[in-house]
Amino acid sequence: MSCFSAAAATAAPSLNRLFQFTLNRFYGSLATAQPQLDPDYFYDYYQAESEQGRDRLDSVPVTDAEGCDARRGVQWAFIGSPRTRKHVYAAMLSKLLEVPYISMASLVRQDLSPRSSLYKRIANAVNRREIVPEDIIFGLLSKRLKDGYYRGENGFILDGIPRTRIQAEILDQLAEIDLVVNFRCTEDIVVKNQGDSWKEKLQAFTEQSKSLEDYYRKQRKLLEFQVSNAPVETWQGLLTALHLQHINAVHSSQELITRFHLL
Repeated sequence: MSCFSAAAATAAPSLNRLFQFTLNRFYGSLATAQPQLDPDYFYDYYQAESEQGRDRLDSVPVTDAEGCDARRGVQWAFIGSPRTRKHVYAAMLSKLLEVPYISMASLVRQDLSPRSSLYKRIANAVNRREIVPEDIIFGLLSKRLKDGYYRGENGFILDGIPRTRIQAEILDQLAEIDLVVNFRCTEDIVVKNQGDSWKEKLQAFTEQSKSLEDYYRKQRKLLEFQVSNAPVETWQGLLTALHLQHINAVHSSQELITRFHLL
């Protein structure tokens, strides 16, 4: 296992150039990248995210910038069905594992300010309930990874990207992903909690996600995880699936469950 953010560790100042090169490779020109409708992306903007943004994680320094540190934190990405609350479980795991939680929705919101040079483009996409153009998304992520490198961050849990196979290929140029957790939600859970209108969106999402899942499945990095209708049961099942029961003491588990309002 390599050091945290292999791309950043070897060429952190070049992340922006790498980002430009990668997008040009896949899109031909940044100006041609068009917003794509995603039924779950606007949900992420308006969903209140428990504790995140109000409770920043302390950074964990890298012990040796030239060599690999065996204690390098996990570098995971969370993907999956709409309405699985994966952002909550990602934030909880970041606390448990003491690695930063990087939410693309939060990164976008940080630039959703009239003072930001990207404000107009981001606001237009959000108001139309479309996803933000990918050149902006990967520009924000590239900057976040570079800033984290200079702060000495160790590992991360990424939520909100990738959403397509092309995004996964671009992400591979920016960071080394160890594991991708695919949160699945059954139709009966969606209908029970959200109504029939979300059933069609779930079916469409499942169909659109096949190539992304296959991409990581072929790399043997994909972990399929079924979400239950009981949040605490889902959390305990996730720990088991990730083989983390041994580091989840009873008191810390209850503290996280209370903090993130799973009860």
